[in-house]
Amino acid sequence: MQTHLYLLLLAVGISAAPHMSSMAELLTLVQQMRASMARDSWDMRIETPDNIDDVNCVSTIFEGAEQLKTNAAMKNFSIFFQKFERLKQSLTPSPAKEVKCDTERKNAIIFVEKLMMFIRRNIKKARV
Repeated sequence: MQTHLYLLLLAVGISAAPHMSSMAELLTLVQQMRASMARDSWDMRIETPDNIDDVNCVSTIFEGAEQLKTNAAMKNFSIFFQKFERLKQSLTPSPAKEVKCDTERKNAIIFVEKLMMFIRRNIKKARV
């Protein structure tokens, strides 16, 4: 019985590993994106959630990432946007009515900083 439990836990750990790896890679890419943006002058403004932990704001985060993706300077980070899009289903709460998310149009660099926090928090949630 203990062997079966051990194998089951091992299988669960292995299945979670790709998700954790993807999240860590996303975090690295978004940090590189932030550094690149800091070197350039950015006056693009993106709708940014006031509270990054609010489950009602997840779609706003993905919409902001889509808007960021349209900027020509972001073509070097196409891998980030592809990987982030693939994780959309696992990061988006189950289909329920989404309540209004409090947002404000902020500088793209501030949006990316909030995006980094969002990814970090999801890494922590996946570890638990």
